[in-house]
Amino acid sequence: MASSPVLDTGPLGPPPWETRDPFLFCVHHVDHYPAGNDAQGPAASLAGRALGQDFEGKDGWRMYHGRTAPGFPQHPHRGFETVTVVRRGFVDHSDSLGATARYGAGDVQWLTAGGGIQHAEMFPLVERVRDNPLELFQIWLNLPAADKMAQPHFAMLWDGDVPRVAPAPGVTVTLVAGALDGCKPPAPPPASWAARADADVAIWTAHLAPGARWALPAAQSGSSRRLYLHRGGALRIGSAEVPGNRWADLDATASPVLEARGGEVDLLLLQGRPIGEPVAQYGPFVMNTHAEVAQAFADYQRTQFGGWPWATPDPVHPRDAGRFARHVDGRVERPGQSS
Repeated sequence: MASSPVLDTGPLGPPPWETRDPFLFCVHHVDHYPAGNDAQGPAASLAGRALGQDFEGKDGWRMYHGRTAPGFPQHPHRGFETVTVVRRGFVDHSDSLGATARYGAGDVQWLTAGGGIQHAEMFPLVERVRDNPLELFQIWLNLPAADKMAQPHFAMLWDGDVPRVAPAPGVTVTLVAGALDGCKPPAPPPASWAARADADVAIWTAHLAPGARWALPAAQSGSSRRLYLHRGGALRIGSAEVPGNRWADLDATASPVLEARGGEVDLLLLQGRPIGEPVAQYGPFVMNTHAEVAQAFADYQRTQFGGWPWATPDPVHPRDAGRFARHVDGRVERPGQSS
């Protein structure tokens, strides 16, 4: 009898979710924000919330570290990358190099922190007369020692440029990284582990309609491969049945048939060849040794990773700004165009 393609499973639990090398962290933010006020914060009372540390989910939404608008004000990173996949709502980006962006509604931002950057990620509630639902994944992808001090870099993968593939009836797969059926997403930043052809990095989201079946193609031998069943019913993976709200580690060399059981299923797949280096992490810094983490703190205290050119630690862009990205060199991008 053939062995099961499922190597292990576990409950998702509250975010952040467990990940495997080369990934460090994965969080799924789902917030049902109300209509926005003049400051693009919630047009609702903030009484009873631990502002600055509001993670409780009162009334179905969180302010996180924000005090006026929800989100994550000015904070530093070094030694890894953030990949932010916004399914609903918007994110306002500002960083210590002077770059800014508003993205959402299917857009992806890929930020290489490298040698060090500060940024803010705020969630503007742009709608005044209706709710502002937000759903996003933020994934931390490690950098190998050779690239931990790379020049910071951010790239926008606009919704219209992120491929969506229908590999089987009732199945839609969105490709943030990694090709499928000959379809390739935009290239990741140059210093990314995902930019290496032999790293086998894939970041896919998939939706399976009730009863839909899809033969997941095999990955490279030695790659880690984890599925997160974050919404819907059970998923049959080969001969194994995995309930909803769990993760499943798969044999990368297998090509199991995935079947949605008991309703539709939404999946996140994180895959890649492990970097296989020591990881020393403290908060926003991920290096190879504790001495390097201590040096990151010292460098941040000395340089502020370029300083903070914005008037507040939690900037949001004008309500009517639309989706855009302004790079450090002054180049402006909007969905479907660049200048």
